[in-house]
Amino acid sequence: MAAVGETIGDEEKHHTGAPETTSSFDINDYTIVKEGEAEILMHVKNEVFYNKAQVNNRDMSIAVLRTFISKRQQEHEARLLSKKMKIGAKKVDEPISEPEAMEHDEKSNGGCDISQDISQDEPCSISENSAANQGRKVPEDLKPPRVLEALSASGLRALRYAREVEGIEKVVALDNDKASVESCRRNIRLNGSVASSKVESHLVDARVYMLTHPKEFDVVDLDPYGSPSIFLDSAIQSVADGGILMCTATDMAVLCGGNGEVCYSKYGAYPLKGKYFHEMALRILLACIESHANRYKRYIVPVLSVKMDFYIRVFVRVFTSASAMKNTPLKLSYVYQCIGCDSFHLQSIGRTVSKNTSVRYLPGFGPVVSQECSDCGKKYNVGGPIWSAPIHDMDWVNSILADVKSIKERYPAFDRISAVLTTISEELPDVPLFLCLHNLCATLKCTSPSAVMFRSAVINAGYRISGSHASSLAMKTDAPMDVIWDIMRCWVKSHPVKGQSPDLAGSVILAKEPVLQANFARAVASLSKAQAKKVARFLPNPERHWGPKVRAGRRITSKHASLLGAEVVKGLQKLEEGEDEPASKREKTEESTPNRDLCTKILNP
Repeated sequence: MAAVGETIGDEEKHHTGAPETTSSFDINDYTIVKEGEAEILMHVKNEVFYNKAQVNNRDMSIAVLRTFISKRQQEHEARLLSKKMKIGAKKVDEPISEPEAMEHDEKSNGGCDISQDISQDEPCSISENSAANQGRKVPEDLKPPRVLEALSASGLRALRYAREVEGIEKVVALDNDKASVESCRRNIRLNGSVASSKVESHLVDARVYMLTHPKEFDVVDLDPYGSPSIFLDSAIQSVADGGILMCTATDMAVLCGGNGEVCYSKYGAYPLKGKYFHEMALRILLACIESHANRYKRYIVPVLSVKMDFYIRVFVRVFTSASAMKNTPLKLSYVYQCIGCDSFHLQSIGRTVSKNTSVRYLPGFGPVVSQECSDCGKKYNVGGPIWSAPIHDMDWVNSILADVKSIKERYPAFDRISAVLTTISEELPDVPLFLCLHNLCATLKCTSPSAVMFRSAVINAGYRISGSHASSLAMKTDAPMDVIWDIMRCWVKSHPVKGQSPDLAGSVILAKEPVLQANFARAVASLSKAQAKKVARFLPNPERHWGPKVRAGRRITSKHASLLGAEVVKGLQKLEEGEDEPASKREKTEESTPNRDLCTKILNP
């Protein structure tokens, strides 16, 4: 029995977040980092990874999480209302015998049975969906969401979720690095009773933990150092029906075409080096997540997909439906990119044929292009498959933006995330990828028209056009490439170019007469609402060396100066060599630590 008691005691200690070590700590080796309402203690020797630039990532995640909780509650209430209306209609239309009436009264006492009314194909955001499918009672009140942060490091993200997002039941923070878990547990104690009651820290492999907790978490957050590919299979199984998966990828060189073969091995798609490569990276990641979901009769619905700073981040809801999963090939496409000009074309993987009430799923028609580009005569590169369906839900985007603006004082990175969300809200949601006006002009070797003139010509030709948050030079339009080149041919007629080799792609394009006569008169919608109101959409970095930092535990050398700055590298090297810190600097550090006594107590339990 003693052994059992010891095991239970260890388990309780593990869950409460008590430090596992009793070694002595020097407060002067730590600095307090405050972000939002959370505070963490960070060691000066980079023992646990922390990146200040990820404040944009964390703020965006908190904004999406707040909206998710609100939408989840609205969906639950709508489903219960629909159930009550169906029950009421049944009472009016059909006479109910006395035993059936008694049975109905028992079911409606404290809950409602929705197992007969919710089809398997209908997306369900209720975490008890699996119970409902088994005929169990579903409570009137929706349980608070449970959040899993799979790679917590210092625990800052988990602490901010617990302290800043209302309505969360629990946040489980995982890491397989002992120093990170110890740091997370110290930070949980530092942040008081709210954090201690809501946040758990576990020393475990996130993949194993997620596999052993299927459909248990309403929110799963993946923010790895590098590629998330090895975590996707287990993460997609851990999300509850109607839950949300938040996923970051920082291996942009791989996703943007620097190592195409590596991208294919990790994500199952081949990238292209078009000007749209950042958006293509988002679509490759979405297609990869969908592929993992399909293996378990699940599918995803993207609500927000963002390229910010040095990474991409997607927010997708996960649902279970064997029949809805069949639509996946309709959402995926291959990309044909001309090697001579900016022309690109998409070919859908699948198509449907409807006959009476039945729908057949068939392979897509192809090829959509000939072997040579119809515009310049060059060959095509083939990339993908990518997610070609919408990557944002505009209703969600507008709700998130409204929430951010309503409580902007609670977002440290308000300016940046509001600028990104504003730009996304004005994107064309149903147009994959985009063109770059400067690149079009580089192909023709001509002077560039203003963005307003080019947009006006597209609008006057009867097509739509918008910008993209992925690039300040992006032109996202549903106009076909022959219309785009006709507009540029008309521009060159009034702005002639110098003679060039007839073999160049630009020469071949200009040799053809335009079919469409472009109208460059300024159109009303040539400026977006944000541009018309002079709202900043693409903000500069707030400070130098804003970007990815050195992985935790690595020895800082002079080669890291471009990431951290020469002064920071020099100071850390002196610290590693054992040089004493100047007394003046130490006194300044002590004076700038208002919670010094509390920190000392936490670090020396």
